[in-house]
Formats: sequence, structure tokens, C-alpha cells
Amino acid sequence: MKQEEVIKMRMGMRMKKTLIILLKSLGVIAIIIGLFLAIVFIVNMISNKSEQGKIETYGQLVSVDGKNMNVMIQGKGDETVVLLPGYGTAAPALDFKPLVDELSPFYKVVVIEPFGYGLSDVTEKVRSTDNIVSEIHEALQSLNIDRYILMGHSIAGIYGLDYVNKYENEVSAFVGIDSSVPTQGGMDTQFPIKTIKLLQKSGFVRLIMKLSPDPYATLPFDDKTKEQMRFLALKNMNNTSTLNEMVNFYPNFKAAEKLSFPKDLPLILFVQANNTDVDKWIPLHEEQVKDSVHGKMIKLEGEHYLHHTQSKEIVENFRAFMEEIK
Repeated sequence: MKQEEVIKMRMGMRMKKTLIILLKSLGVIAIIIGLFLAIVFIVNMISNKSEQGKIETYGQLVSVDGKNMNVMIQGKGDETVVLLPGYGTAAPALDFKPLVDELSPFYKVVVIEPFGYGLSDVTEKVRSTDNIVSEIHEALQSLNIDRYILMGHSIAGIYGLDYVNKYENEVSAFVGIDSSVPTQGGMDTQFPIKTIKLLQKSGFVRLIMKLSPDPYATLPFDDKTKEQMRFLALKNMNNTSTLNEMVNFYPNFKAAEKLSFPKDLPLILFVQANNTDVDKWIPLHEEQVKDSVHGKMIKLEGEHYLHHTQSKEIVENFRAFMEEIK
């Protein structure tokens, strides 16, 4: 055999060995990835079942559209304040606790947990503003509550705008807590719903939350409440109702553009002073209150969930405002 042929043969054998090693390595990597995905999925399944048994009930269930909606009531004041949460708030009744504690010595406070939130059922019904508002109203009607101040956080500014126009004779005032505005930018975003569903079902949402900084670490809640909020966040995150609500962001915001708060309705908006995420955040809210006979905007320092850290200031200013208009 010639030397050239020997060299070629040896090179061929080396390449074959290298290829075999590479294929084996890829196979091992694929097995490791498969095992990792399986472990993440199984851990999520087991954790979900375990946490379900640890979730503690609160409030009361009322029948709405044939399903159960959870409502929490605290305080015995002559006037009633109805609280509506922002989008994706896992457990509104727990999340609003600092605000409820400040309000309840003076008012009867009713926290609504819409379908897909807190301890309420999920629903397959489209999360249009019309449906959401109708369900909230039905819950209040079933509790024989027909005169109240509506106080809403974030996207409740959109639903609340529709609500006060439909039930003007029932709502005595509207209070916004860094509430959304119909003309704010970015609401035409196309969300990757299928990807979100896949991440949720696979257990990667749980893994991401586990590896991320604790969002409740610095909040004014006791450890037990924080634990319950985590359980409910993992239970409710990206469920059927909230994902459909996300899909309907744009049409709901567009529909609200033709609405304005009734001029004679007392209107006070507490707005995050240092918001850098939404262009012209302050002017947008100034525009909302400018035509109101009893309209006021108050800037507060803090994060979007102003009621976590500014509940005392919110209630003090709100009560002073209500006294002024009387």
C-alpha cells in the first residue's frame, strides 16, 4: 500500500472517530436537555398540586353569569368604596390590603376579584370591556350595593371609564390609582400568546419566577400574605381569562377613546410622578381631569402600584377631596 493511501486511510479513520464522538456528544446533550425539560415540567405539575392545597380562602363568593366571583368586604362606613385591580394582579384582595386597611376605618370597602383573578373562577367569555363591566356590576347587584365610589388601579381606568358612563346613577365618584388612559401609547402591541401558553404549560414560567428577584421582598406585607400571593400568582398567571384579556387590550383601549368621564362626576387621579415608560403620562391624566367640574390630579412618588407604598397619602388626599366637593 502506498504511503499516500495509508495517510488517507488514517485521516478517514480519524474523521470517522471524530464524527462518532460528535454524534455521541450531541446525543448526550439532547438527553440532558430532554431530562431538564422533563424535570421542569414534572416539578411544575407537582408544585401546582401541592400549592393548590395551601391556598387559603378569604372573602366570599357571589354568583355571576353562572360562575363564582370572589369579593372581599371590610369596614362598615356609611359610604362604600369599590376597588378594581390592575391587569394581572394575582390576588387583588391581598394586593390591596395596605389601601383597604387605610380606607376601612372610614368606608365600607369592597374588593372585586374579576374572573381569572384571586379566588374567582376563570371564564371562556371574551374579555371585552363590556363583559368585564357587566360582570362587576352583577356582582355588586347581588350584594345589594347600588351606590358607591369606584376606585381602580391601572387598566381599571379603561373599564372604569366605561362603567361610570353606563351606571352614572350608581357611581358617586371615580378615583384612579395610576390608572390607564385610552390614548396612551403601546397598546397595539401584538403579544406572543402561543409562546406564553407554551412557557406556562412547560413549567418555565415557574422556573423564571424562581430565578428572578422576589417581587414581594420589599413590599409592606407579612410573610404569610407574601406566600399566599406567590401561590396565587403561579395559579392565575396566564390563565384562559387573563390571556384573553391581553388579546383584547387594543380593542378595549380603542373603544374607550370615544369616552370621557361625566363632567359632574367627582374625579381624582393619583398618578406616578416619575413614570418613564409611557410618553406624556402626566399630560394624559391632566387632559382627563381638565373638563371635570370636580376634577383633580395628584402626583405621587413611587412605582406603578402606588397603593403598596402610598396608601396613607392616597386616602388622606381622597378624603380631603371628598370633603371639599361636599
